[in-house]
Amino acid sequence: MAEELTPENPETEEEETVKQRKNGLYPGVSDELAANMKSGWADTELHGLEPIAQAAHTAARRAALSARFPGERLVIPAGNLKTRSNDTEYAFRASTEYAYLTGDQTQDGVLVLEPTENGHEATVHLLPRSNRENGEFWLDGQGELWVGRRHSLAEAEQLLGIPAKDVRELPAALTEATGPVRNVRGHDAGIEAALTDKVTAERDEELRVFLSEARLVKDAFEISELEKACDATARGFEDVVKVLDRAEATSERYIEGTFFLRARIEGNDIGYGSICAAGPHATTLHWVRNDGPVRSGELLLLDAGVETDDLYTADVTRTLPINGTFTPLQRKIYDAVYEAQEAGIAAVKPGAVFRDFHDAAQRVLTEKLVEWGLLGDRTVDEVLELGLQRRWTLHGTGHMLGMDVHDCAAARTEAYVDGTLEPGVCLTVEPGLYFQTDDLTVPEEYRGIGVRIEDDILVTEDGNRNLSDKLPRRSDEVEAWMARLKG
Repeated sequence: MAEELTPENPETEEEETVKQRKNGLYPGVSDELAANMKSGWADTELHGLEPIAQAAHTAARRAALSARFPGERLVIPAGNLKTRSNDTEYAFRASTEYAYLTGDQTQDGVLVLEPTENGHEATVHLLPRSNRENGEFWLDGQGELWVGRRHSLAEAEQLLGIPAKDVRELPAALTEATGPVRNVRGHDAGIEAALTDKVTAERDEELRVFLSEARLVKDAFEISELEKACDATARGFEDVVKVLDRAEATSERYIEGTFFLRARIEGNDIGYGSICAAGPHATTLHWVRNDGPVRSGELLLLDAGVETDDLYTADVTRTLPINGTFTPLQRKIYDAVYEAQEAGIAAVKPGAVFRDFHDAAQRVLTEKLVEWGLLGDRTVDEVLELGLQRRWTLHGTGHMLGMDVHDCAAARTEAYVDGTLEPGVCLTVEPGLYFQTDDLTVPEEYRGIGVRIEDDILVTEDGNRNLSDKLPRRSDEVEAWMARLKG
């Protein structure tokens, strides 16, 4: 990784904005070099750009936001780079609220809705092109010769359909602003500092909650993105099955790397840390270390999702026999989870309460656990009332899905888990059974087996649609699918 240069006279006013690095190999920049770097560059301004695909949808989302908070200034930041170590940063991911309302994903961006007599006027505040007069474009670590060209403000306006201004002037303007203000917190410390005496935690939380609940029902663009994410994810799972022999020769990391390649080829990234849990690691719900062995005869629980370039993610889990064939006990446990998932999916429909699919799946799993003699002489209803099945089922049966893998997380309980499903809602159905290696309450042969099956389900006008149905779920179909892929 190369080191950026440093200017010769950092004390001069026009060069104070240029970030410097200690211990650079060049002592400075000569006047001749500075003059040379200012000239001889072609005009690269782009003209006649078409709006991004979701521009009409983001406009509608902003209109709904405007209607909810009339007469108030609304500030929604994208966020800033976060340091990984020393002078290297994590890959930037714009805040969900900002990307949802603008379609933009650039660091340091801020959407501001200024109140007017007729609603709000939206402006997106962005970093302009790197300054060539003071050498920023080639001397600064975030200059365009280091990290790549960014859109000019005029280009951004064409793409986003929103007027654009220089974000570096925004903090001062917000400091002087009057009237009621709300801000989405936790993304931009500079913006928060400028608003510190103008906002309250309660009012800001109301804004965050509204934007979370606005995403409960997906529009047509969002549904198409989730379909795209699920299709790419299915191909990623196929990639993994084809290389299981190489994973056996190495570790779970081969599985992780294989799926990540698909996510980067067909999307922006993985939507969350992939869970590539082989053998007893499958009993750890969020096993993301992915450094364990992959052994024939055991199961692989793969929970992974591709995030599209517009930041919508799939969330799919399959539990696969590493050698391609379930043992009788593995099949018994797997089929129980499959039956529970079938019951859960059947309960997803318009007018149903969100909790219904969870209750349906939990009842099936509890029936199986009672049938297998793991709960003594308790009845199914007694077990469910006391929650005793949770020793082996552990988690809820699903969650909302969208731009965040656990989407709409700030929504009110009455709008989410106690809410009613309607067309356009997208959620996961993901029951599981997990028998820990040290659980002395189950027969020894159960210990170390974990099974989860997860699909992404869209509520439709007449029921539901499984967006991830390109991947088989029934145990015999899983075996046949794996056999085909392995050749």
